[in-house]
Amino acid sequence: MRLLLQQRPDGREAPRFVQLMLQPDLLGGWTLVRETGQIGGKSTLRREQFLDQASALEALELARDQQLKRGFQLMFVQGADAPK
Repeated sequence: MRLLLQQRPDGREAPRFVQLMLQPDLLGGWTLVRETGQIGGKSTLRREQFLDQASALEALELARDQQLKRGFQLMFVQGADAPK
């Protein structure tokens, strides 16, 4: 599952983005990958491990909601069970 959020450009600098990805790991757990940065610039990658899919999905939805409150817009959603 993958979500891409982006801020509206203000004309002075490139817009910022947040990409949230939920991936299963090899041991049966789940990883929430958060990539943040400026389009065309450097980005930061963080990984957070979860024991089950439900808690990983809850963390993804919380991260998405936090970014929406900060003015980001949902640009792209990929995945069969993507959160609404």
